[in-house]
This record gives sequence, C-alpha cells and structure tokens, in this order.
Amino acid sequence: MSEQSFALIETAIGWVGIAWSKRGLTQVQLPERDREATRRRLLKRAGEAVERVPEGRIAEAAALIGRYAAGERVSFAEVPLDLAGVDAFRLAIYEAARQLGFGETTTYGGLASAAGHPGEARETGQALGQNPVPIIVPCHRILAAGNKIGGFSAPGGAATKARLLGMEGVRTGPPAATQSSFGF
Repeated sequence: MSEQSFALIETAIGWVGIAWSKRGLTQVQLPERDREATRRRLLKRAGEAVERVPEGRIAEAAALIGRYAAGERVSFAEVPLDLAGVDAFRLAIYEAARQLGFGETTTYGGLASAAGHPGEARETGQALGQNPVPIIVPCHRILAAGNKIGGFSAPGGAATKARLLGMEGVRTGPPAATQSSFGF
C-alpha cells in the first residue's frame, strides 16, 4: 500500500491536484490546461501515490481549496501539512508565509525578516519557488520590492500569481493616478 494518496479537485479555476500522507498534505498542484495534465504534473512530484477520495481533515482541506477557488475568503491555517525532507530554512519561510491572511502581502525581504532570516530575500524567493503546497503556503502573496508581482514557478507564471492575488482583491504595480495634474 502506497504511503501517499492523491486526488484531483474540480474548482472554479480548473483542476487542482492534492497529495497527502497520514500526517497531512504533501503536494498541491495548481491547474494545468486540463485534468490529465494536472494529474501528470502532480504525480511527477508525488511519486507512486494512489488515487483516493479524501477523508477527514484532507477532505476539509480539499473543500477549502474549492471554496477559495470560487472566490470565498478562507483560511488554510489549520490545514495539516507533511513537509518531511524540507530543510529548516524553507520550513521557517513557509511558516512565516502561512501567517499572512487573505489579501495580505509582503515582500521577499519582509518575509525573510519575519522568518528570522533578514537580508535573505533572494534565498527566500528560491525557497518559495520550491514550495510543494502553493495556496496553502501562500507564496503568491509575496511580492518583489515596489509592489511588483515578482516571479512565480506555478503553471502560468506571473499571470497565475496576479490572478490569485486578484481573487483576494490585491492590486499590484504602481498605484493608480487619482487625478491628472493641473496645467498651471
């Protein structure tokens, strides 16, 4: 019997894949172009997981993902994770990112400082690029300096990040002009 299980969840933003162990979620795969592509990408990382219907806390996590994708304000703070094999630096970064609420953002440098690693913005970005559970660890809420979108390693790249932020009411880029300047 496989140690990991997986399921595909049909959501308002497309098929999301999840994998889990007895301890919690191990992977979240953001939507690919279709269900099968999402499944293939998830299984590249989840290995020999067996497809199962989520139960208990994993079923609750799957429902939260569906509600989030539908635009509902939800918290993933109580979703159990199994990040075995993840180094202490990345765990600190992921835990600090999990403290950000719906629609709340910070910069890579700000997150590094919050995680106890000031001055390590670049390393923080690299850690987020390896995040196995996007949305649950909300790496999309981390922006580059100047409120710029920054990178995003999920399918669709920065466009996906902007879409997730937009679902949370976050506007990125320079502030909108409030009025034209006077000619005198």
